Amino acid sequence: METTLRGVGVSHGVAIGEVRHMGTAVLEPPAKQIPAEEAEREQGRARKAVEAVAADLMARGNLAGGEAQAVLEAQAMMAQDPELLADVERRIAVGSTAERAVYDAFAAYRELLANAGEYLAGRVADLDDVRNRIVARLLGVPMPGVPDSDEPYVLVARDLAPADTALLDPTLVLGFVTEEGGPTSHSAILARALGVPAVVALPGAGELAEGTLIAVDGSTGEIFVEPSEEKKEQLRAAAAERKAALAASTGPGATADGHKVPLLANVGGPADVPAAVEAGAEGVGLFRTEFLFLDDSKNAPSEEKQVEAYRQVLEAFPEGRVVVRVLDAGADKPLDFLTPADEPNPALGVRGLRTLLDHPEILRTQLTALAKAAEGLPVYLEVMAPMVADRTDAKAFADACREAGLQAKFGAMVEIPSAALRARSILQEVEFLSLGTNDLAQYTFAADRQVGAVSRLQDPWQPALLDLVALSAEAAKAEGKSCGVCGEAASDPLLACVLTGLGVTSLSMGAASIPYVRATLAKYTLAQCERAAAAARAADSADEARSAAQAVLSGE
Repeated sequence: METTLRGVGVSHGVAIGEVRHMGTAVLEPPAKQIPAEEAEREQGRARKAVEAVAADLMARGNLAGGEAQAVLEAQAMMAQDPELLADVERRIAVGSTAERAVYDAFAAYRELLANAGEYLAGRVADLDDVRNRIVARLLGVPMPGVPDSDEPYVLVARDLAPADTALLDPTLVLGFVTEEGGPTSHSAILARALGVPAVVALPGAGELAEGTLIAVDGSTGEIFVEPSEEKKEQLRAAAAERKAALAASTGPGATADGHKVPLLANVGGPADVPAAVEAGAEGVGLFRTEFLFLDDSKNAPSEEKQVEAYRQVLEAFPEGRVVVRVLDAGADKPLDFLTPADEPNPALGVRGLRTLLDHPEILRTQLTALAKAAEGLPVYLEVMAPMVADRTDAKAFADACREAGLQAKFGAMVEIPSAALRARSILQEVEFLSLGTNDLAQYTFAADRQVGAVSRLQDPWQPALLDLVALSAEAAKAEGKSCGVCGEAASDPLLACVLTGLGVTSLSMGAASIPYVRATLAKYTLAQCERAAAAARAADSADEARSAAQAVLSGE
């Protein structure tokens, strides 16, 4: 009998196939004591296992490239954390086996994160995956991970570690469903980059029996269990219609009546550029530069290395617009040489621009490298600061850009409600705004963007979030300046129409989403988008806002 479940759709498309569950996690090793004379040998085993797992994660990252590479390199650094390794060796010295010491040391770190207010709870899946890989190597058992199958299937898991998501084979994994996670979790972002339909935050996903036929709609978040032939045909027809619309839609982003809405790509480094070019991106709306800094958590990359990487991206978009976000370190992206290890709540501490202003030499080197990378290129370079709170922040960043001799537009990201509320003030110092809707939702609703339990409040359709977008766009229009969106909200085709109706002047997203957004925008006039935006803001919940906008655009 057909039943319908609902999670959070995070990657477009429809997948119909049988359920295969992720390989089970490593069992808890027995707590047995070892003789003192074996401690040194066990410590050596632990070190070798840690190094092997870190090397494997780095290798997976090199294969995956792009955003996945940055995520996996961060995991490799987690595996090699010197404090964790020291704790493992201490536990072995008092009688634990290597595998038990690893298990217990990671458990203690897990508890530490929880006691820190769970801001870093989104990294728990990553931490568990590293632990499982190290323990599996020590026990000599297969690594937990994607199941072996000769036939295509839908992957179901409690959560997916980045190491698994990054190397999914789209010819075998038709789509995936997870019980945990949110729309801006690592797995969701990587799923969009892969173009694999995905639904996260589905209660009871683990109870779906192995081999059960399900249909996954990554756009709506619906899961149809044992779908009827009629339902399967409906879903296939809808997917075929979307595919045809995508093929027919080319060129710059615009509404049906010709109102231009440049469609840009979010990239994590040079490896993401080919997909962006192929998708017809009109430029880059968010160039995350963290990937360069994650190579070595103890030292900043040289100016020369930065120039080389930046120039590769800039050269790919002659006459295009490339918006670079300077280093956003802190919170869930700690760097040993920059961020303090003992902040009680790093999300509300020294993060983003605050970190850079505390370390002006890091900012100066990055801005100088960007200036050199752009020399002689016909590209429209724009540089923006993350986590801008007020006009003082914006002025400090603009002054630093001028001092570095940067010939570019300077902008501010709107990720903190204060920046949206005082957008006109901030625009006295900078030339454009870019809305990071992921963090803006997190700070507006006090809802960690990585925690599935609060995914309702991370939904970018929340009317309060739309109000803040509208405030920012209205301020930019009043000042004769631009206001784009570079958060994951822009990847939702229907929401892209609403954002356009709110006055947003450009949309930036993962490359895989650009064709969907282009095709959808081309179906509606600016006036229809404005009416849909007004209807969404008048709603009282995210679901009501989505339904209200859909009703307007469908002519109901």
